[in-house]
Amino acid sequence: MNRMRGWPVSLSEGRVGLRPLRLRDAAALRDSRARNAEWLRPWEPTHPEMPLQNVGLTPYLAMAQAIRREARQGVALPWVITYEGRFAGQLTVGAIVWGSARSAQVGYWIDSACAGLGVTPTAVALAVDHCFFTVGLHRVEANIRPENHKSRRVVEKLGFREEGLRKRQLHIDGAWRDHLCFALTVEDVPYGLLAQWRAVRAAGEDGTQLPGGGARGTAPGATGSRPELT
Repeated sequence: MNRMRGWPVSLSEGRVGLRPLRLRDAAALRDSRARNAEWLRPWEPTHPEMPLQNVGLTPYLAMAQAIRREARQGVALPWVITYEGRFAGQLTVGAIVWGSARSAQVGYWIDSACAGLGVTPTAVALAVDHCFFTVGLHRVEANIRPENHKSRRVVEKLGFREEGLRKRQLHIDGAWRDHLCFALTVEDVPYGLLAQWRAVRAAGEDGTQLPGGGARGTAPGATGSRPELT
């Protein structure tokens, strides 16, 4: 599959948005990651080509080019997370497998300035719904270090099912680290993950307020409505 259905696309829910990663995001990506170096380092896959320190743009341009190529090949959905229209992090649906599996993995990171505002779970809900109901995937996983309580809280709020420990799954912060696997299938959210998340927030179960507004998605030529890091 050279081009998947529903890509490229921008999605939004209130003040939270997802839009495709662009080459001109390299400077914002570099600056945000450098500013959040200590925040990200314990959970960061060890990629020499994606340093956390504030260096030149070349590694970030190379990363953007590589993941945009994967999107054209139908094996990744690389988004920028925005909050109030500003760069706030990344969310990538990657390792997409077609055929009889139709599965993928979601990874994300958020600028510490936007933590605690409900931005990340809202972005994940938007992405998962798009994967299930537009792209046509059946299963989405999130693999998270057991010690990463903030990231675990994101998927727990959204109702992802914990499916077990994967020993020494990824090289993170200089060593092979165990990860917990969390997953959803389309049958788990027949009315959509975003609708489920709205209901949770309306009930006040997570102690935060939903940014105002509705959800919508736009793709080129249409009107609508809608690094693996954990």
